[in-house]
Amino acid sequence: MAKPLEQFEIKTLVDIPVGGLDASFTNASVFMVIAVAAITLFLTLGMRQRALVPGRWQSLAELSYQFVAQLVRENVGAEGRQYFPFIFTLFMFILFSNMIGLIPYAFTVTSHIIVTFALALVVFLGVTLVALIKHRLRFFSFFMPPGVPLYMAPLLVPIEIISYLARPVTLGLRLFANMMAGHTMLKVFAGFIVVLGIGGIAPIAAIVLLYGLEVIVAVLQAYVFIILTCLYLHDALHLH
Repeated sequence: MAKPLEQFEIKTLVDIPVGGLDASFTNASVFMVIAVAAITLFLTLGMRQRALVPGRWQSLAELSYQFVAQLVRENVGAEGRQYFPFIFTLFMFILFSNMIGLIPYAFTVTSHIIVTFALALVVFLGVTLVALIKHRLRFFSFFMPPGVPLYMAPLLVPIEIISYLARPVTLGLRLFANMMAGHTMLKVFAGFIVVLGIGGIAPIAAIVLLYGLEVIVAVLQAYVFIILTCLYLHDALHLH
């Protein structure tokens, strides 16, 4: 009988203890390396010829670049150009990790909260550091919206602080929950096909539909993660 959650189990491949900490190389590590290698290969092959009339791979590489560049330009502004390499790298890693996870028997690293939360925490700490460096103490005015009466501060400031600190949690949780839920549903319907055998036509049709939906979700979740990163960066650069 199919075990829907078994696909998320992390398995140690090479045991690497470091100072009492477990730094083992796992199946999750393998697929992170695969994602990075696939991105590198995709961009290298895509831009190798740099043809005036781009081919298929070059068009895809340029489209990826232009898509993220436009997001940064529209949501962060001209000041966001220097942060484009980080945002582009983040987008490509999440997108490729999501898409590789849709390959049968592959491992989806973005279905683990520790991975998605780590990515979200890097974004949170990064934009906070940018805001502190640029605005110094004026950064804390972010927690007191302009035009609000001073007597409302005891109520609004704690709410704004909690909302700000919740950003990495919601950002990481959204990606993790969507990827894990979709893959679990696929595994459940796959189990019905095994049980029903030749009579499992309905589950097969459901899997085809769910797979198509998961492809859309994989792209959409990468987009949502990046658009929120851009909005957080905009807040850090311009405060209100």
